[in-house]
Amino acid sequence: MLGNVALVSGLLVSVITLSTDTGTPEPYILAGFLVTTGIGLRIEAAIRESRA
Repeated sequence: MLGNVALVSGLLVSVITLSTDTGTPEPYILAGFLVTTGIGLRIEAAIRESRA
């Protein structure tokens, strides 16, 4: 669940940043961090589910 929230948040930050086009890389770094965290959390959940 938390992984999905991080993925959606990262993608939402990317879409908002692309629509406003601020020209600074900081929002993209935040979006990349959120997406990477979301993917990691989803992988961790899949590993835990397969062990249970």
